[in-house]
Amino acid sequence: MDEGILFIVSSPSGGGKTTIIKATMERLEAWGRPCYFSVSHTTRSPRPTEQDGRDYHFVDRETFEAMVARGEFLEWAEYAGNLYGTSRAEVAGRLERGVDVFLDIDVQGAQQVKTSIPEAVKVFIFPPSYEVLKDRLRKRRQDPPEAIRRRLQLALKEFGYVGDFDYAIINDRLERAVEDMFGICTAEHHRLARMKPRLDTIREAFAASLEEDLTE
Repeated sequence: MDEGILFIVSSPSGGGKTTIIKATMERLEAWGRPCYFSVSHTTRSPRPTEQDGRDYHFVDRETFEAMVARGEFLEWAEYAGNLYGTSRAEVAGRLERGVDVFLDIDVQGAQQVKTSIPEAVKVFIFPPSYEVLKDRLRKRRQDPPEAIRRRLQLALKEFGYVGDFDYAIINDRLERAVEDMFGICTAEHHRLARMKPRLDTIREAFAASLEEDLTE
């Protein structure tokens, strides 16, 4: 199998990127592509519904900073007093084994990863409107009103980075957004540069068979 593709997916908080990623992964696996959702490290405390190793790798600041010193992160950043990072070990080996890896990270982290892995594919998920995003954040019941206002302000700032991305999806209907994401992933697997080794094998075998037929 050819190498996996690294898909970097960003959106404002509440944009729906995690739901879209996981639904897309199910479709890709049915299509025959193994997938992996990269789990980030963080120093923040887990929320009541979160599990270590599933939602995040929860570590203390000393452990995180030691990993930074050893160069173990593809990207890392501090947000609201907590550290977040993507481990190289979570990504590199799987790509080499032909596994597509999905990163759910912010725009700054996306830039850092793209610098390290230029062939990565960056997708930005847009909410359809201010009202929809505000309503989604309220319905999550995870943040007080002031925190929601800060997230909405940050969303506008994040929109300014969309020009650095390869694709954009407007998440106005989940089913259509998943269809769009799946289409992006399959199209990337059909890029000529990615398919060239397989195409060369077919061409060479074809040429050999043709030569054999012509010499009979």
